[in-house]
Amino acid sequence: MAHLRPLELDEVQDEEILAAWKEGIKKRGFVVNAARTMARRPNILKAYTKLNNVVMYEGTVDGQLKMLLTLARSLASGCRYCQSHMTNLSNRYGASDEKIQALWEFETSDLFSDAERAAIRVAFKAGQLPNETSKEDIDELLKYFDEGEVIEIVACICLFGWLNCWNETLATQAEDVAVEATSRILGGQGWEPGKHA
Repeated sequence: MAHLRPLELDEVQDEEILAAWKEGIKKRGFVVNAARTMARRPNILKAYTKLNNVVMYEGTVDGQLKMLLTLARSLASGCRYCQSHMTNLSNRYGASDEKIQALWEFETSDLFSDAERAAIRVAFKAGQLPNETSKEDIDELLKYFDEGEVIEIVACICLFGWLNCWNETLATQAEDVAVEATSRILGGQGWEPGKHA
């Protein structure tokens, strides 16, 4: 059970937040409970929303790769709430069930390109404590991505460091749509929502 109750939509009067939530429904199919909890401090939620939109939905790095990177980072950190969201979004951005299931075996799976492997390797290493990312990992990224794209990749990974901590700390309840998608795709690998049920 969540440590703080997400606000109901009718408890939020801020038009900017409500408009952002409408857009979020188009991307995910629901309003995110983490944002509904964060809405108790509208300026924090607005700043987070702006950062999330710039990091995840702007730039030149492929959208599907960004979703897979944040899923890998969330797998490494153990945040099942973010795992459910990013499995759902990876799938909605075109990643097949098989590719998502193979994420732990990205180094050897034929489903991933060398460029994807370089980026996913950084996501998994950065999701650990202590962070295991090396100069060699960044040098490998630079074989496939320009410096601006490397910044995008690192920004995605770091954004989810904040989200992983937020949702683990508050035991944010995972939404049915995300849980159903992740149970379907990763349930055979033992995934369950844990404290986010």
